[in-house]
Amino acid sequence: MLMTVGLDWGASGHAVCALDEHGTILVRFECPHSAAGLAELLRRLRRVAAPEALPVAIERPSGLVVEALAAAGHPIVPIHPNVVKACRPRYRAACGKSDPGDAYMLADILRTDGHRFQPLTVVSGEIKALRVLVRGRDDLVAQRVAVTNQLRAVLDSFWPGVATIFAALDSPIALAFIARYPTPESAHRLGEKRMASFLRQQGYPGRRTPAVLLERLRVAPVGQAPATETEAKGRLVRALVSVLETLTVEIGRLSSRIEQAVAELPDGRIIMSFPRAGRINAAQMLAEIGDERARFQSFDQLAAEAGVSPVTHASGKRRGVVFRFACNHRLRAAITCFADNSRHASTWAAQHYARARSRGCTHSHAVRVLARAWLRVLWRAWLDGKPYDPQRHSSAVRLTP
Repeated sequence: MLMTVGLDWGASGHAVCALDEHGTILVRFECPHSAAGLAELLRRLRRVAAPEALPVAIERPSGLVVEALAAAGHPIVPIHPNVVKACRPRYRAACGKSDPGDAYMLADILRTDGHRFQPLTVVSGEIKALRVLVRGRDDLVAQRVAVTNQLRAVLDSFWPGVATIFAALDSPIALAFIARYPTPESAHRLGEKRMASFLRQQGYPGRRTPAVLLERLRVAPVGQAPATETEAKGRLVRALVSVLETLTVEIGRLSSRIEQAVAELPDGRIIMSFPRAGRINAAQMLAEIGDERARFQSFDQLAAEAGVSPVTHASGKRRGVVFRFACNHRLRAAITCFADNSRHASTWAAQHYARARSRGCTHSHAVRVLARAWLRVLWRAWLDGKPYDPQRHSSAVRLTP
């Protein structure tokens, strides 16, 4: 007999509902989000049926609840919240919402439309660890960009010249200079000799002379704020610089660990074999694709997951192809970054990109077209467990002189 479970997850508690094949409620209860609550959840579900025969529908694919259910042997079926929202009018004309009601809906959606959803695939511990490192690093990079923008905004409000001396505001030498001279008054006596001494201490390669760098600083306008306000902004500048320096150090440490981890994985070495994939970018792709071959039944499924496959809307005589919004955004960012880099090392990739541009595609659209083409090759290599071989890539071989 088919039985299904719906679990509406909450920060402090969870609503659970189990149904039989006819939609009759077998059990309905709520449990707290605690060690005892999760143990009670598993005990009460075992009274209904064996874990392997009791799939659980839930709106999130990760978390302590999902790990506990998976460890107990329950098949986990993630159902996107948008699906639940779209199905709500089927059950209530007024579209009311409650946690027990959502648990019932999840169980019933799994009962009636379970064949439309793919159970959660279990990836190896190595991939889980790599995913934690990669996603954490990406989040820290995003924070560094946000803090850098905040620092630039503060400097633009009273001393914009200091942000123009070096190419990157968040570079170590730029942060060291701003930390030493956070206000116009602190750099009042800065001359070529002091600038040259500072550059030597920081190991500056000497692309610009101290005179040129000082000229960049002095041609910019200087704010007319009162001394108290300038001092306050200087303190804020020092704080932001301290945060950026910490972020830069930690991002570097995570990057080193990621580079080591991806090189140790067989699938990591496969992706790294592609032109200009590198280690960080390869880790970003592998962390999202995973190592479970049964997860993607076809290339088209992987392309849709990666967001490089467009969506077609056709009705009657009208037909349109539009950008795919629903996808794994992290995977799309990783695969398009790789595709954009690859055209500088692969003649085939460069010509594929050029043909897309000649058809009128924008840069980002042409990169997605190239990413889809690369993804077909990567998917084949991933399935076969073999690194990329340009001599076996027929399209690339035809371009070899």
